[in-house]
Amino acid sequence: MAAFLGDDDSVTCVVVVNDAGQYSIWPPDRDVPAGWHTTGFSGSRSACLIHIDENWTDPTALRT
Repeated sequence: MAAFLGDDDSVTCVVVVNDAGQYSIWPPDRDVPAGWHTTGFSGSRSACLIHIDENWTDPTALRT
């Protein structure tokens, strides 16, 4: 979803999540795709990725 950013950390992004609990970053000036909604967090690319890392539980970690 976030290929538009590349490695540019000067771009402001919003964190979005889908119904399956998967997170991504998205440009704030674009409509969020169907099935996704904003989390209320925005910031630089790196800040958003840190936020995702701190809040997303990898579903493979829940498997026993």
